Amino acid sequence: MKATGIVRRIDELGRVVIPKEIRRTLRIREGDPLEIFTDRDGEVILKKYSPIGELSNFAKEYTESLYRSLGHIACISDKDLIISASGAPKKDLFDKSVSPELENIMKNRRTYVASRKQGNFIPITSDTDENLQYASQVITPIIVDGDPVGAVILLSRDENVVMGDTEAKVCETAAGFVGRQMES
Repeated sequence: MKATGIVRRIDELGRVVIPKEIRRTLRIREGDPLEIFTDRDGEVILKKYSPIGELSNFAKEYTESLYRSLGHIACISDKDLIISASGAPKKDLFDKSVSPELENIMKNRRTYVASRKQGNFIPITSDTDENLQYASQVITPIIVDGDPVGAVILLSRDENVVMGDTEAKVCETAAGFVGRQMES
């Protein structure tokens, strides 16, 4: 654990304000769920809660199945990180922060199909070098109880591959299925 040197008091309602700098650094937004942990030493630990993270084994199996069926790189993300990736080396995508552009796609709640040739390709991760490897993409937000909680992403490195209706429908089906798994 890393000390920040910041001290806050609890108010009469039991609330503590998390400083803006820490919220910005950790990408904690208003309304984000935080999980509370305690230990024997009296420490209280707040951790960003990822409902998709609870399904990480399921997400791994699902992306592997998508990759084997389609031959495209398949990823599942929550609102902050890529939590599962198949068809590409783990170091390329797994556990990387999602890009602000991907966050916007999730907020818009619509499937996004793009290619580098058309000039509408968006970066998937905040790692700009990583994103130069891909030629086409399909992104579908995962919606749970009306809120975007992540995305299903298909990527191709092949310049000759054009993602279309088939990939979009598969991505939408996968996102719908993952969303329903989280609701139950």
